[in-house]
Amino acid sequence: MTTIHLIHGEPAAAALRQALEAREASRRGAAAATAGPAERVIALADDLTVGPLRDIDEAGDPGATQRAAFWQRLGGVPETLAQDDCAALAAVASSDAHVVVWHTHDAADQLALRRVCYRLRNAPQRLNEVRLAAEELAGSPDAAALRLQERLPDAAPISVLRITRLALEWQEAKFANGETRRWRDNTFTSGTWADLDALILEILGAARPTSATADAAGAPWLACDTLGAALVRGGAGFTVGEPAVLWRLRELAAAGELRLREDMCAARASATETVTATTAHRSGAARPALPHAAAHLSLSR
Repeated sequence: MTTIHLIHGEPAAAALRQALEAREASRRGAAAATAGPAERVIALADDLTVGPLRDIDEAGDPGATQRAAFWQRLGGVPETLAQDDCAALAAVASSDAHVVVWHTHDAADQLALRRVCYRLRNAPQRLNEVRLAAEELAGSPDAAALRLQERLPDAAPISVLRITRLALEWQEAKFANGETRRWRDNTFTSGTWADLDALILEILGAARPTSATADAAGAPWLACDTLGAALVRGGAGFTVGEPAVLWRLRELAAAGELRLREDMCAARASATETVTATTAHRSGAARPALPHAAAHLSLSR
């Protein structure tokens, strides 16, 4: 019987495909070094920690249209990202294949696990999982693939009771329909963009300038990826992806809360977009209400 492996993110999916191919090669020789039709890997690309979720699993997936509009507003992701995941899960649900969900303790992985449990709640005998540590997906693709190959025998059935609980938690997350979803103490709670904005400004205000990260006035600058990692360490409760980080920076810049430095963007794309807190924030001034719509700034991409 066919086995479908579900994992969040294309880099992780690529490593898992490589692991399956290596196992197949060891079994049947290098000439057959491909994951045949009995082993499929599907990458779930939609980051469910942010944006609207209501109606995402209803007939016709009307919520996918709302999520597509959300991602279009942020930019930086494929337009069909939400619809692709909906279509993939619908195909998995309508098949009779065994399903293995690979997941870490990351918030996006945990939401993807709950969504799969909800979609397959009426066929619990098909569901299996492999629980990963984040470190197992770190490093080079080859290193990650080797670690995943060692974990292939660890796929284990998910109990009916646990599937029911996880499916219910997914329903609760959809009903809450928060702007963000924070994963703390094995529980999801809804958050707001204002929470994330406050944390961004707090991190920027606390940053210590160095010769490489400060301007002539001594104001601290942080690269986008550095800020994203700091948000996780600072208690965001989920891994804040680059599209969400850049969107909130543009929103805050439009409200006069920070400045965006564009001098390196053309050479290094969005990953080199850097930010600094304004003097008003560093002095503790009250923040004005942020505009609800996405800001339209002319940034080099």
